[in-house]
Amino acid sequence: MHLQHSPVLTRSGPQARRACSAAPGSHWHGGASVRSCVARAQASKANVATVKGGLLSLVGNTSRGVSTSPSDLKAIQEAVAELKAAGAGATTTGPQQSGTWELLWTSEKETLFILERAPLFGTKAGDVYQVIDIGGGYLQNVITFPPEGSFIVDSSLAAEGPQRVAFSFNAATLKLPGGRKLGLPPFGKGWFDNLYLDEDLRVSYDSRGDTLITRRAGPPRRFT
Repeated sequence: MHLQHSPVLTRSGPQARRACSAAPGSHWHGGASVRSCVARAQASKANVATVKGGLLSLVGNTSRGVSTSPSDLKAIQEAVAELKAAGAGATTTGPQQSGTWELLWTSEKETLFILERAPLFGTKAGDVYQVIDIGGGYLQNVITFPPEGSFIVDSSLAAEGPQRVAFSFNAATLKLPGGRKLGLPPFGKGWFDNLYLDEDLRVSYDSRGDTLITRRAGPPRRFT
């Protein structure tokens, strides 16, 4: 299924009508062109929901990316491309990106290595989060190891454009059982683009060429 980008893609009802009436060549009092625009926007929104549903179903069977088959990868990439097209032109680096985002799928090799090999070290990987607080200027990447372990990477961040966020690592901590903590030297910086963002789903692509698919789990939470 292919999506056509619309500036009123994520709007409905009065919002869509206002956006359509403001579009070049539209005539609200004439009604026909605006009604047609609203209908197209509603159809596009329905298409996005279908693509999202298919993507969530796909990644739900991949153990967050660890067991992604070649056919799964192709289908995921196609769905991501559809959502990227749907989100083209949208601003995705404002306050709406702030939140605690739970990892659903990634192509990032280091994260996949930890998720897959954690049992070799006598533990297992739990939930994985990316915490974004654009107002506070911080980013956290967190891998939990139940019941009390975690690996936390702290970074500063700042919006650099409508869809791009730049970050710089400033701390890394391995939290061990019994409350012990081991500080690790942080290094590096980079960026990620929020290709698609709505109330509960975020799809991003980073400076290393990796894709991250996350689901909103709540407001920003600082892990310690």
